[in-house]
Amino acid sequence: MSSHSHERDAESITDEVHTASWSANLEKPEHAEDRERVVSEAIDAVNRTAAGYHVNLVTHANHGHPREYLFDALDDAFEETVEYEHVEQCGCGGHVVRVHVE
Repeated sequence: MSSHSHERDAESITDEVHTASWSANLEKPEHAEDRERVVSEAIDAVNRTAAGYHVNLVTHANHGHPREYLFDALDDAFEETVEYEHVEQCGCGGHVVRVHVE
């Protein structure tokens, strides 16, 4: 069994709009060294979440706490249309940020 249990639940970013709450996997190897990609795909994931639902952004440990790079980007991209919270730091060192779309 994987030590990253959230990997089983997190999905790759897709073109579909999610009409249920979901998790976006932003901790794959291609995310490890590319913080800009993590931010870009996080914004895409929020854009692909229908109003009234949330997306859990599962970020790579290499980038540290999301307040250092993701929170301002979410504020800039969405202003008052979303609320977010840091849910937890995973055992692998990554982080989960829950973004509620209004």
